[in-house]
Amino acid sequence: MSLTLHDTLSRRKVAFTPRPDSNRITLYVCGPTVYNDVHIGNARPVVVFDALYRLLKAVYPDHQVVYARNVTDVDDKINAAAQAEGVPIREITERFAERYRTDMGRLGALPPDLEPRATEHIAPMRELIAALIGNGAAYAAEGHVLFDVTRYAAYGALSGRSLGDMIAGARVEVAPYKKNPQDFVLWKPSKPGEPEWPSPWGPGRPGWHIECSAMTEATLGLPVDIHGGGHDLIFPHHENEIAQACAAHGAEQPRAYARYWMHNGFLTMDAEKMSKSLGNVVRVRELLERWPGEVLRFALLSAHYRAPLDWTDALLEQAKKSLDRLYGALDDARRLTGEIGRGRIGTEADRAVRELLCDDLNTPGALSALFATSDRLRAELRAGQASAAAETAEVLVAEASLLGLLQDDPHAWFTRGADAGLSARIEALVAERVQVRAAKNWARADEIRAELTALNVEVLDGPGGTATWRLKA
Repeated sequence: MSLTLHDTLSRRKVAFTPRPDSNRITLYVCGPTVYNDVHIGNARPVVVFDALYRLLKAVYPDHQVVYARNVTDVDDKINAAAQAEGVPIREITERFAERYRTDMGRLGALPPDLEPRATEHIAPMRELIAALIGNGAAYAAEGHVLFDVTRYAAYGALSGRSLGDMIAGARVEVAPYKKNPQDFVLWKPSKPGEPEWPSPWGPGRPGWHIECSAMTEATLGLPVDIHGGGHDLIFPHHENEIAQACAAHGAEQPRAYARYWMHNGFLTMDAEKMSKSLGNVVRVRELLERWPGEVLRFALLSAHYRAPLDWTDALLEQAKKSLDRLYGALDDARRLTGEIGRGRIGTEADRAVRELLCDDLNTPGALSALFATSDRLRAELRAGQASAAAETAEVLVAEASLLGLLQDDPHAWFTRGADAGLSARIEALVAERVQVRAAKNWARADEIRAELTALNVEVLDGPGGTATWRLKA
């Protein structure tokens, strides 16, 4: 089964092929700057590249897929947050790094294999900077070290910008000591109270872009197979990563750093990009107070990863209804056939969904395939074909697992809104109703059903006089 991906560098869909000289497939994705809880726009690349990570492991079972996602724990915003709270910087970074892991886990994202932190890779950053100075691609000026963009001929290849048309990008200071306005900082002096490290160019801290170049090489080696992130990182961040890494090693071609580049589209609100600077953000943690994590994940996968996605309550409501429909089919199958097998990713069970995902991670098509399988399951249940339904239910679970969906127990999905006390009361009423129905005490059975209806409970009668329940949507 062949995998095609849209490569940002070549601006077209291309066939992905593992390196013939390695049994590893490496994936690097730019992670969070840990100074606050992330908004849902920050979660889109996490979910997108988690789906890619799952797919790579399914398509290439004979390869070791190594996924690295960094943590930026040195930054002006981190310093400001620590100063505002009057706490050490490390307290801020540890707190929000852990909250980030927790929130992304609740979205069904698998943890990366490697989680390099910027502060733990200062030495590789200094070595990379020294190599750039030695190659004449960087220069020291007034306690700073800057990259000379004119010394890398392929600068602008990723973003499609010519050097003459470029302006200084985000986080790049325009200063009189720059040779060119587009030159960007590799090392800079720290301000009072900020973290600093010694260096041959004076005490200070690294610039933003050098962090990922050094961490990518230190954790995965070069070239990395796939480098990913949000569309907003193409320029200047990823453009600068390429320039630094390639110039340091005397490589002319950008693919000496990363063989394939993938970027997800923006999340918007009312068709306007979601960003902290605009103040139109919705934090993941706040959304998780109202919605199950799988609802957020389903919503994020409902559009193609390269397309913009408008984040609305209607989108979430539709995602919840869609998951209710899928879980409902599994719950009905469970009541008819018993325990549902989980199926194994990468087998014939998930082939239909895998083929769609292999076409540049076509998640909308893959979701449609889930509903086709669900409809087949419903037809088999209506026909009383228990054996066929059990097999189809296992296929549905395997297909959904490739997307990180349907990971909950079907009954638990429909009863998650009930606390322990309410669940115990409902269970007692349902058990009593089974007994009085067996005794043909229809009057009491009707009374119990009325009590359950008042509790917003739907009773589902099963074979052999059994029954289960779910909370109504």
